[in-house]
Amino acid sequence: MNIDHTHDARALSWVATANDPATDFPLQNLPFCRFRRTGTLEPFRVGVGIGDQILDLTGWDITDMNALMGRPGGERLALRHRLFDTLKAGAPEIDLLPQADAEYTLPCRIGDYTDFYTGIHHARAVGRLFRPDNPLLPNYQWVPIGYHGRSSSIVVSGTPLRRPSGQVKP
Repeated sequence: MNIDHTHDARALSWVATANDPATDFPLQNLPFCRFRRTGTLEPFRVGVGIGDQILDLTGWDITDMNALMGRPGGERLALRHRLFDTLKAGAPEIDLLPQADAEYTLPCRIGDYTDFYTGIHHARAVGRLFRPDNPLLPNYQWVPIGYHGRSSSIVVSGTPLRRPSGQVKP
């Protein structure tokens, strides 16, 4: 991805909370989400976080994150530019939903994924479970250690997760 004007740290938004130095969602970081208003049974829809607000993308003909991720890179970049232009200082203000008034679900359908050990401390800790005398194999530095992940373990933050047991004897 090329760095362009949408990454300019000096750019400001008309959404005041997006200009707070402590925010996770300034104009330069526009994360997608699937949300609905808390306490309703309305369908979840796609939105973008900005400051402490959400821009609902229903009117933008964006209803499915998997379809959006499958669009060509040029289309996704054009969408980023349009979002930036809509939310930058000086653009007409539009209705947003406070994040505090929303509940979230997984943004997309996750099929499978592969995870890799990238931290030596994690690799050593896991290695100790299976090989206490030799937790870090000599090839760790040269051969990436990957494993198939369970997509069912990907959940919305705060969701209780039942951990499996039985990988090693107690």
